[in-house]
Amino acid sequence: MIDTIRPMADEVASLMAARFGGVRRGHTADLAQMLKRRGGALPRKLRREAMLLAHADSLAGHPKLARQVDFQKLDHAHRALTAYLRPLGQAGRIGGGVLSVAASVIFGLMILGAFALWIMTMRGLV
Repeated sequence: MIDTIRPMADEVASLMAARFGGVRRGHTADLAQMLKRRGGALPRKLRREAMLLAHADSLAGHPKLARQVDFQKLDHAHRALTAYLRPLGQAGRIGGGVLSVAASVIFGLMILGAFALWIMTMRGLV
């Protein structure tokens, strides 16, 4: 069970980095570092869960101390954090970006059409 703490923390840290940023391309950050950088972006309840997971990650290097960790709470924290962070993966961000660009283009075309209609009415064509 102790061997699963580090992968859980790394997964949450990588999901936080993907969703909120804070890590340069090609670099990775551990969960404690991500909490310092972007922990405020998490809701308060999930921030507590992430702190619990980061604390357990720091204890994972010490086998005797790691036995004191409540793995049910740790598993619950991991599931809650991944459920919150996973829906907006890279595909969701790309789709959101495409939707944003499309909305901007449509808005620009609407403004252009309104301007053309205004010019036409000023010249008496409509």
